[in-house]
Amino acid sequence: MREFISFVIKESHHILRDRRTMLILFGMPVVLMLLFGFAITTDVRNVRTVVVTSQMNLQTQNVVERLAQSEYFDITATVSTPQDAERMMHDQKADLAIVFAQDFASKRSGIQFIVDGADPNMAQQWANYATNVIADPKGGNVNLKMLYNPQMRSAYNFVPAILGMLLMLVCAMMTSISIVREKERGTMEVLLVSPVKPLLIIIAKVVPYLVLAFAILTTILLMARYVLDVPLAGSIVWIYVVSTIYIILALSLGLLISNIATTQIMALLMSAMVLLVPIVMLSGMMFPIESMPQILQWISAVVPPRYYIQAMRKLMVMGVSVGDVVEEIVILASMTFLFLSVSLAMFKKRL
Repeated sequence: MREFISFVIKESHHILRDRRTMLILFGMPVVLMLLFGFAITTDVRNVRTVVVTSQMNLQTQNVVERLAQSEYFDITATVSTPQDAERMMHDQKADLAIVFAQDFASKRSGIQFIVDGADPNMAQQWANYATNVIADPKGGNVNLKMLYNPQMRSAYNFVPAILGMLLMLVCAMMTSISIVREKERGTMEVLLVSPVKPLLIIIAKVVPYLVLAFAILTTILLMARYVLDVPLAGSIVWIYVVSTIYIILALSLGLLISNIATTQIMALLMSAMVLLVPIVMLSGMMFPIESMPQILQWISAVVPPRYYIQAMRKLMVMGVSVGDVVEEIVILASMTFLFLSVSLAMFKKRL
């Protein structure tokens, strides 16, 4: 046991001495949280809006005032024809145009939206927001009751996704590179003939990254709560329990990659191709899985971060009990057992 602890301390010192690695491990979460929290956002704010009407009567004026008083729209101009509004959009001076029919005052109906559809997702959001503001005499959203995220802030969606991405990348990528580095330098054979069992050597190399993963998890949760004002509505204990299963799964994937890769560059590329692209594209981090083609939905079913992100959104944002995330926990635990079994089997076969 003393030799095992010595190996853990040695690996920890090796990681701590590498300032670039430490900067990546703790700098990347902070930068990504700040970027997704404040810069890369899908929140609707300050939509440049043009009013199209031939006459500004009382009814039209009331609708325009409701839009102007909301935090979502900025009334930038009033024009007389839709062609003028389209010209302003072409010149990048407007995002949305509200076209009032000539008989709007008498019929109290006849409104058309002209939206810049270069970004279809945002265009749909602008139209939905405008519809709800116009429909509410107080300028609110009586037709849209948003549970768990009444401010409709994108940080509520991105924080669990960033958590799933970073834990997977840090644990899997850094673990695989660490083990492959020993193989590449020829020191792995020296370690394997030491008095410590080979399996304990691998565990000793994994333990420091397990501790770092929990440090990153804690950092992200603290930033989410106190910097981005994202609530932690669920049980902190179960958030850490589910995260522990996910971290072990990620470490198992790193061990699996280290059994296949022969160089650090190969391990890095495999981690990027096998992990990064599926996480971003198929885990539900950026795009709803339900909107994907059926074949991609099937592929996403084998992407582990999908289930972790789903569980974290339920626990962190919705505040559900553990009974509502049993399915995700069972799937993650099964994947962990599978990857860990395959990784250890391949490692013993190589020995």
